[in-house]
Amino acid sequence: MRKRQDLTNGDVRGHLWRLGMPMALGIIAVMSIGLVDAWFLGQVGTAELAAISFSFPVTFAISSVAIGLGAGTSSVVARAIGTGDQHRVKRLATDSLALAVLVVIVLSILGWMTSRPLFTAMGAEGEVLDLVIAYMDIWYFGMPFLVVPMVAGSLLRAIGDARIPSLTMVLSAVVNIILDPILIFGLGPIPGMGMEGAAWATLIARAFSMALALSVLIFRERLIVLERAAWEEIRSSWRQVVSVGLPASLANMINPLALAIITGVLARYNSETVAAFGVAGRIEALAAIPMLALSASIGPITGQNHGAGLPHRIRTAMIDSFLFCLLWSAGMALLFWLSGQWFGRLFSDDPVVIAGITSYLHIVPITLGGYGIVIVASAAYNALGLGFRAMGFYLIRSALLYVPLGWLASIWFEVSGVFAALAIANLLSGALIYRLSLFGIDRTAKKG
Repeated sequence: MRKRQDLTNGDVRGHLWRLGMPMALGIIAVMSIGLVDAWFLGQVGTAELAAISFSFPVTFAISSVAIGLGAGTSSVVARAIGTGDQHRVKRLATDSLALAVLVVIVLSILGWMTSRPLFTAMGAEGEVLDLVIAYMDIWYFGMPFLVVPMVAGSLLRAIGDARIPSLTMVLSAVVNIILDPILIFGLGPIPGMGMEGAAWATLIARAFSMALALSVLIFRERLIVLERAAWEEIRSSWRQVVSVGLPASLANMINPLALAIITGVLARYNSETVAAFGVAGRIEALAAIPMLALSASIGPITGQNHGAGLPHRIRTAMIDSFLFCLLWSAGMALLFWLSGQWFGRLFSDDPVVIAGITSYLHIVPITLGGYGIVIVASAAYNALGLGFRAMGFYLIRSALLYVPLGWLASIWFEVSGVFAALAIANLLSGALIYRLSLFGIDRTAKKG
């Protein structure tokens, strides 16, 4: 077992950079899969593009369960490392992975059983409904290949290794992107499968990433303990992981649920608007990658320093991260203002879709930094073991502001008015959670 990376000493900003950069590359690779899928399916037809847009909130919601389990795992393992208990580190790692497998089996069965009524309720119908059902049937079958690598990556980041999770994500994306055109359009004896081809490409790529991540955990890091343990010890591990992972999963499901509701709101306009919202959302998600990388890197830093009793280092990491979110958002807003129409034409030749993508990219990304503050603050609080407070940050942003403002705007305004309301929600939630999160850290410091 290699020496763990100590994040309780040295420059905090340096640790953020060292952990965040590899994660940014990995997330870019993963996000590119969604964009490439959307681009190839956009060449097939508008119905396929609308279908993949309907699938996005649901796949995001289920991915959020994996993110939550990963957050719980990272939190408890990082804090155990901070206390120096190596036996507990291994036990928590092993039991967390076993819990992830059990959860994903249940979720995949439930998802497959409820797929059609769910997408019907979201507003999908006719050809679009049939396409999204065919896609999701395969996606649910491959869920274990999604969840296990994400939890394994969280384990590796908790011990200070961001390079292997990043490499795994990049290689998985490369495999997915190579397979996409082959399976979507066909090549030689391989028939074109359209939407189903995109789903199979993703499944195969994720199976590859699962094999790589597990091999590192088992053979290099030796974090997985294969001998039997007492049920009480396993239950104790699961209880600790779930205490953070459950609210983290629920928190990460709040945003895609909000997206699903807004998608349903926009479906009342037309299917082209849904397609535009789905594509623009994926482009914006790509722009949010550095902030997502910060949320992944701040967790191990927060967890280890909390275990070591160093709250001032946690506050420094959060303030530096918030500042970066605001500066990055300003840069992305300028880029999208200048190139929004180009992005629209890249993904579709339908003038209504192009106009919708352009409108969104001209309005919403300027407030992306507010959303960045929400995800970074939530990740830090998850690492502190305060999962329900972290969930509260997401509730403020999505349930209190994002959905109500978007819905109200749809009553009184055209599509651009809805997009403006979503931008206002980002701005207000970022300002509020900036104050609330730092206030909580200051109280922790005074108690210490």
